[in-house]
Amino acid sequence: MSQIQWYFEDFQVGQIIEVGQVGVSEEEILEFARRFDPQPFHVDREAATRVHGGLIASGWHTGSLMMRLMAEGLLNKSSNHPSPGMDELRWLKPVRGGDTLSVRCVILATRVSASKPDRGLVTTRWEARNQHGELVMTANVVCMFGLRGAKA
Repeated sequence: MSQIQWYFEDFQVGQIIEVGQVGVSEEEILEFARRFDPQPFHVDREAATRVHGGLIASGWHTGSLMMRLMAEGLLNKSSNHPSPGMDELRWLKPVRGGDTLSVRCVILATRVSASKPDRGLVTTRWEARNQHGELVMTANVVCMFGLRGAKA
């Protein structure tokens, strides 16, 4: 694990943190869907073309890609604690083979935990956009980060 760069105090309401980007291939879409979400529009090119104009990624695949970028680009570089949860998960546009997703984290609210004063809660909005800048997925996630100087 890398050295900690982000503590609770480093997050400010309105702050936007760009965490990275990743390409999506049709082969990865098929592999993920066959294993975890074998609906026809994710695993059958012909059926997908009739309904959606072509193969589309599982939303869970998109979410997994978003999570990886968040972990690599922010969470693994922080005083991150396990999250208490997420709300308002939305898949807004299909993701297709050849797309490139960019992920960012928008800080919505911060507060020190009342029950665990060594950490704070940061309410965030995670956004994934395709190469055209279109939102393809959003999720509101509550993250917990340790306070600078707090004992682990």
